[in-house]
Amino acid sequence: MILGLGLLALICLLSIPLFLLLFIALPRRWHRLVSRHIIRFGFRAYLRTLHWVCQIRTDLHELDGLQDEGPLIIIANHPSLLDAVMLLSCSPRATCVLKASLLHNPLYGVGARMARYVSNEDPRRMIEDACRELAHGAHFILFPEGGRSREFPISSLSSACILMSKKSQVPIQAVILEFSTPYLGKHWGLFTPPILPLTIRARLGRRFEPPEVTAQALSELDSYLRSELPAKDCSRSTGTAQALR
Repeated sequence: MILGLGLLALICLLSIPLFLLLFIALPRRWHRLVSRHIIRFGFRAYLRTLHWVCQIRTDLHELDGLQDEGPLIIIANHPSLLDAVMLLSCSPRATCVLKASLLHNPLYGVGARMARYVSNEDPRRMIEDACRELAHGAHFILFPEGGRSREFPISSLSSACILMSKKSQVPIQAVILEFSTPYLGKHWGLFTPPILPLTIRARLGRRFEPPEVTAQALSELDSYLRSELPAKDCSRSTGTAQALR
């Protein structure tokens, strides 16, 4: 697992010269498209490596059909550090919100800026930038919890995805991520060994049309996600993690 997780940092490091070369060689209008294709290819290769080296089994086939869809706001629960990697590997048009510090990080920043990932530094500007990407046909990935799940089955939700959908008139597609154990989650200690093989399944959930009333739509979304993520399943997994510490 140390090898597998370290490999991601190595991939990002080795990609920096490639992105710098593309930044110089390609017209600016091509930066977004080419960078997203490269990131998708790199993450798909990384997940295949995790399969063979780290016994991490990912089932993402339900998301394959989204590639041919128009613009979408793709939301998901956020149980682990691998969630963004998996979702970004599923569509060449995928983009997401990044912490402002990561956009300035020398390891991740070059590729993320060329791919036009959106900063979370200013919430109002974040929504405006997201709507601009959606107007270009993007699949915008957002974790409405704002970070990895702090509570089970799911933490309280931000209204950002609702506001984006309302402003852009783009539907919200829910994705449910199911893990055999909450390894790499918020409550799994860094030095707690994983239970392998780790199985991960992504399944398509409900699609929500652009809302008219923000508060009502957020409540409906929260209720739906909680119904798809039973608390008792997550509690058993958390107990397993605590027992291993």
